Amino acid sequence: MTDSLARLRAAGVSIWLDDLSRDRLISGSLAVLARDKHVSGVTTNPTIFARSIIDSNVYTGQLRDLRVRQAAPDQALRELTTSDVRCACDVLRTVYDATEGVDGRVSIEVDPRFAYDPERTVAEARTLWWLVDRPNLFVKIPAVEQGLPAISGCLAEGISINVTLIFSLARYADVIEAFLTGLEGARAAGRDLSGIASVASFFVSRVDTEVDRRLDKIGTGRAAALRGQAAIANARLAYQRYEESVSTDRWKSLAAAGARPQRPLWASTSVKDPAYEDTRYVTGLVAPDVVNTMPEATLNAVADHGRIPDDSIHGTYNQSRDALGELAALGIDYHDVVQVLEDQGVDAFKASWDQLGQRLATALHPGPATGTR
Repeated sequence: MTDSLARLRAAGVSIWLDDLSRDRLISGSLAVLARDKHVSGVTTNPTIFARSIIDSNVYTGQLRDLRVRQAAPDQALRELTTSDVRCACDVLRTVYDATEGVDGRVSIEVDPRFAYDPERTVAEARTLWWLVDRPNLFVKIPAVEQGLPAISGCLAEGISINVTLIFSLARYADVIEAFLTGLEGARAAGRDLSGIASVASFFVSRVDTEVDRRLDKIGTGRAAALRGQAAIANARLAYQRYEESVSTDRWKSLAAAGARPQRPLWASTSVKDPAYEDTRYVTGLVAPDVVNTMPEATLNAVADHGRIPDDSIHGTYNQSRDALGELAALGIDYHDVVQVLEDQGVDAFKASWDQLGQRLATALHPGPATGTR
């Protein structure tokens, strides 16, 4: 028994792994983490897939078949990624059944090139839902403004959604509204609301990275004292928004019809600044009914030396507002920070997707000098 992880789970935090590769599936590593370290879900993104596919030789056989079939790179990309996600869904199916659908979830992202096109996003989400064909799938849709109608539309169709790349409190409020609207659409269509699930992925460490960079540029003692305070304060206030959302009559009406709440998910929880405690984005965000998705290094750090409180969010809301207020007083523009991070997040996923597509194009149609892998 891993005591720190067990305590985290007992405090109401679902532990998900922010990583997936075919090597991990073949070796049985994911099943071991589920058995020994309380891992009850998996999140992926285009960067994770690019790293896992480019750096591995285990895809050779499937790539050979795709080449023989003369598959286009986009088709190959979807077949490779959905195969891995389907297998991960099967590995975690027992967790899904044991938790009655709360956990045991695996996420796959829509093509990031469609982020600003809601019609193509919905079409892609439908395709992924059909291709993976597992009830414990989450389709990930970025929380850009243009994507909000796609989130509502997919939920109304009964597609479970992981809303990703949330950085701001205002956008999170929009995501909550899209979630409620989608469930109301599903109810109007006569769908079983208990079978529709969603999480809202609120990104954490990247906020500190961007704010700290701006504080360092200011260079005063007061600016230095505020380093590392923005991200956790921002996430804690997001949890307050979550609590407010599930206390409304609108939500209670949906819950009475069988709906499940859209849990907050803490994403980007690895520490980017080595000066910070490597478990801070886990131990600082403990509260009931949340998910923390971690890369394996962070998971191991928590297991090794994480000091897990019973609750590190309730009672902090005034302090968190004060921290953001002090940052604003120093000239840190919150709205600019979160917009920059959203834009960077979408661009980074596009770049990873394009890189992987280019590598697949070479593997599927090798020139005389490159040969085959």
